[in-house]
Amino acid sequence: MAELAFRDGIMEQIRLRERRFHEHAYLFVLSALEYCQSRLSERRHIGGRELAGSCRDLALDRFGVLARQVLEHWGIRSTADIGDVVFTLVDLNLLISQPTDSRTDFLGVYDFDEAFEDNYPWNVIQQA
Repeated sequence: MAELAFRDGIMEQIRLRERRFHEHAYLFVLSALEYCQSRLSERRHIGGRELAGSCRDLALDRFGVLARQVLEHWGIRSTADIGDVVFTLVDLNLLISQPTDSRTDFLGVYDFDEAFEDNYPWNVIQQA
């Protein structure tokens, strides 16, 4: 997957609105959006729950056992944080949302302990 980068000035605009997340968090969410689209037969709107799931899948694919640590290093500690990243990008007109989209779509989609630790392949085998 090609490395993404923001144009000059975009990150400064993001920082004025939301300082909690590292630049890589925003780029990662955009990558997860494309990752999700690439798995579909045709492009369409991606809802919050679906995007949160794609973030989990991409993090596990890309970072393996370190997925949770990488996301947390960037400031993403819950699916609600993914929603905050998304809606910061929406507020800056870098993403488009539907009228029915909401930050609440990202609340409690999955628990990070379960998604990145309890259900990691070797933990599932040990528990069997």
